[in-house]
Amino acid sequence: MSAEIRLEDVSVRFQIFGLHGRSLKKTALNLSTGGRIGREPGARVHIDALAGVNLHLQEGDRVALVGHNGAGKSTLLRTMAGIYEPTGGRVHVRGRVSPMFDLMVGINPEATGRENVRLRGLLLGMSAAEVDAYAGEISAFSGLGSYLDLPVKIYSSGMLLRLMFAVTTAISPQILLLDEWITAGDSAFMERAEQRVNGLIDRSALMVIATHNRVLVERLCNKVAVLEQGRVVEFGPLTSHLLDRAMAA
Repeated sequence: MSAEIRLEDVSVRFQIFGLHGRSLKKTALNLSTGGRIGREPGARVHIDALAGVNLHLQEGDRVALVGHNGAGKSTLLRTMAGIYEPTGGRVHVRGRVSPMFDLMVGINPEATGRENVRLRGLLLGMSAAEVDAYAGEISAFSGLGSYLDLPVKIYSSGMLLRLMFAVTTAISPQILLLDEWITAGDSAFMERAEQRVNGLIDRSALMVIATHNRVLVERLCNKVAVLEQGRVVEFGPLTSHLLDRAMAA
């Protein structure tokens, strides 16, 4: 089964409650760094985080989502991952999706590390058998040893990050979604984490990354989508011209 993501006229609208005249005026000043703000009958305010997005991504694509902060990159990734339901249009995804963001979602602080490994794995779409099969490798990469049998509420933030990262990267994805790059953890962990993510990218059938890093785009990607105020304004194969345009967005 070939990996594929198809978005047809996709829109995502967030309703904003309790925002009135002065707040709206202040927010409107930041239109260049966010989706379009609108007002509905009854003075309800909304933000169109995505508007009329059409994209067709296929196996072999390595796509960079580029644009200023608030352009809609993270919203688009989360819509591809099924975290956000589109308010308009249609999203079709074929293949197992592995989102490399929101690593701490689904954590139960009262449960042990091992129990949270299972919870996170199931949340990512692994079967119980798959979680069990990868348990030893997850344990070894996290380096937490006997701490795995203790509640994660006593873990440091670094320990918890290592564990959740180990689970999230345990299985080779068909579709890999990355929001920026890994920037947390000590230098030793960062080096191992980068090697692991590079391996995931190599093994993935389709990869999408949101990033501002030109070097990363040139190293990892073969296509670029430029976003402005929730719209994809340009999409195509990676060229110097398109990359210059993307980095200026």
